[in-house]
Amino acid sequence: MNKFDRQSSSADIGPLPDDIAEELSRLPTEVISVSDAPSLAPPAPLSQDEVRTIVISLMLTMFLAALDQTIVATALPTIGRQFQDVSNLSWVITAYLLAGTAVAPVFGTLSDIYGRRAMLVTSLSLFVAGSILCAVAPNMPMLILARGLQGLGGGGIMPVVQTVISDVVSPRERGQYQAYFSSVWMVGGILGPVIGGVFAEHLHWSMIFWINLPLAAAALALLLPKMGKIPVFHRKRKVDWLGGVLLMASAVVFMLVLTWGGTRYPWLSPTIVAMVGGSVALAFAFIWYARRANEPFLPLPLLSGTVAPYAMIAGGCALGAITGLTVQLPLYYEAVYHLSASEAGLALIPLAAISTCGAAIAGRTMARAKHYKRVAIVGTSFAAICGVGLAVTTLPLWGLLTLMGVFALGLGTTFPVCVVSLQNSVARSQIGTITGAMNFFRSLLSSFTVAAFAAILLIALGTDVPLAGEHHHHGSVSAIASADMLTAFRYVFGAAAAMMACAALCLILMEERPLAGPTATQPVEMAE
Repeated sequence: MNKFDRQSSSADIGPLPDDIAEELSRLPTEVISVSDAPSLAPPAPLSQDEVRTIVISLMLTMFLAALDQTIVATALPTIGRQFQDVSNLSWVITAYLLAGTAVAPVFGTLSDIYGRRAMLVTSLSLFVAGSILCAVAPNMPMLILARGLQGLGGGGIMPVVQTVISDVVSPRERGQYQAYFSSVWMVGGILGPVIGGVFAEHLHWSMIFWINLPLAAAALALLLPKMGKIPVFHRKRKVDWLGGVLLMASAVVFMLVLTWGGTRYPWLSPTIVAMVGGSVALAFAFIWYARRANEPFLPLPLLSGTVAPYAMIAGGCALGAITGLTVQLPLYYEAVYHLSASEAGLALIPLAAISTCGAAIAGRTMARAKHYKRVAIVGTSFAAICGVGLAVTTLPLWGLLTLMGVFALGLGTTFPVCVVSLQNSVARSQIGTITGAMNFFRSLLSSFTVAAFAAILLIALGTDVPLAGEHHHHGSVSAIASADMLTAFRYVFGAAAAMMACAALCLILMEERPLAGPTATQPVEMAE
């Protein structure tokens, strides 16, 4: 009798532990070929030091992606003067965001096919190559193309990092780590403009790209020696490139609509209407093809059920609300409270910083509570109430910042609950795919929210007003009456409250599935 025959006896095995049984219940039902068998061999367990090293390297990798979303902003005037091209400056940021959004589901899916290590190295390599080309770009078109290449790498970092964490940490522990990564994202977003301004003013603008090389090298040096010990859950299969191209094309056209609508072209212009039609047509083509493909790029059943749609909408509403407010609030601070541009930037810090506190609270609650989604339901409900309060009251600056802090605290509880619930609802071999899809749809919803909040202000104030990204025209900001700005932002705050109410409703409707991992009597050493 060989070892497999001996293990087949249920009497020898006995009852399976709850966490193993939970994982087995989520395994795919398809037949696994002999070539796939080695991926099921259990690796040696990771020590706490190894887990800590992996987490630190992933946080450093995440910091790179977060930093480069904002570090360019304050250096744009310097870049425009050097290249004598101001009209195309916005594309330096837009190219990165377009590429990053489009490839998020691609890297997530490919990590389920070729493995996390291959996709993490690929995304970091693209990011570093794009950074080098940005630093040595001789003109604006080359810089824009290089930023697009950098965005391809940056867009792959986020879903792959979140997927690696799911391979290393059990679902119950995972919420705490998601809170850590939220903190890293916040720090990178805040430090980006500061570092970019210092480099552009005192050194050279190209330093904002050269700094990525030592950071990426440090992340790889820490991570690669440990990657061989990370459990392997990917499954080799044929890549549905046509489905991926259709999905990316639809996303890029949609993002261009949100970028150009109301600025370069009127919303009802033939160009915007045609682009909307093209995006919808490409989306329907993707859905039609995905329903007929044997192994589609993004299996549509993954996006249905009692968890995925609710988690994606709730997370997207929360991210969209905080992104939309972050973009538009400086205009409010300048016009109503007469803050300078730098003071308005500092006033945004509570919104970003306190949201990470909410994520940390939710993460720790998930590690201990059976009904882990309740903290997010309470948090989003409080955020919705605070949004209503912001919409119906006029407060001094300290009162506004206090209420905004409570809003951010409640909003932050959404992120770990949604991410972990989503990953916990699929088989291990599909976590990369669902994580990439989550980042993709959240980015689209965030971009839509920014455009919607801008449209609300345009309707309330008129068309001749400086919107987000144009705060350097301080004279035109001062020309707007405080009463008019207060009235306009009541609608913006009301829209944010509605989004948080939608998030709360989705969390209530979302199924709360048990999380495998240590219980409250088995605290996680790393998290402490």
